[in-house]
Amino acid sequence: MSGGNTESGAGRFDSTIAHPARRYNYWLGGKDHFAADRASGDAIEAAMPTIRLMAVENRMFLGRAVEFLARQGVRQFLDIGTGIPAPGNTHDVAQAIQPTTRTVYVDNDPIVLTHARALITSGPQGAIAYLDADLRNPEDILGHPDLHATLDLSQPVALLLVAVLHFIRDDEDPQAIIDKLVGALPSGSYVVASHATWEYQTPEAVAELTANNRDGRFVPRTGERLGELLHGLEFLEPGLVSVSRWRAEGAPKPRPSIEDVSCNGVVARVP
Repeated sequence: MSGGNTESGAGRFDSTIAHPARRYNYWLGGKDHFAADRASGDAIEAAMPTIRLMAVENRMFLGRAVEFLARQGVRQFLDIGTGIPAPGNTHDVAQAIQPTTRTVYVDNDPIVLTHARALITSGPQGAIAYLDADLRNPEDILGHPDLHATLDLSQPVALLLVAVLHFIRDDEDPQAIIDKLVGALPSGSYVVASHATWEYQTPEAVAELTANNRDGRFVPRTGERLGELLHGLEFLEPGLVSVSRWRAEGAPKPRPSIEDVSCNGVVARVP
């Protein structure tokens, strides 16, 4: 996930500092993490015991949203804050429905970059690209030649901001970032977003989670605030809801509670 520092290359890599993408991989049961990521993940889990459930449900939401949009005819995806590759990557889901789908992945973690280049491969009829870039610098993403070599921004694109906006602090102007990205998309495009929230946590849990968020990099926001950040978009049914509730008719039962998942999601159309 985006949200690390913005330096490039090996100078960015420090296994002694927890990174969101590696911590998320740890919660999902992956193998691409270090002691600092596990310690950070365990500390957060101690305050919020259902954090692994949140990670799993968020991943399932991504898959359902991509499948839905692919079946609606969307053939281009811009996935920002990709994270370490895992089963059910965006292009895997989309190309299973339409092999000509084209996907651009964006992340700023060197480990993600290494794994993406090694593991993310397109089917012969489609195309993928990987951008080593940061959500906080949308101009770098939108101006990247590999983006324009892969996607046609005159045609509808699905912009994926899944579990990444909560790493953009308020002083980094998330509204301006979102507006810049959405403004580059043609009418008929879509935005898929999910965002962790503490609105269902107890005051004691919030205090402990805040203590573990020493650098303030993680910014939980309410569903109402996420809706405000996505102003001007047309929310598709069922609207902005828990990721565990978004078009989850075919998901495993029973569905977990919105309190345990504590993550909101939405798919919206660019008018």
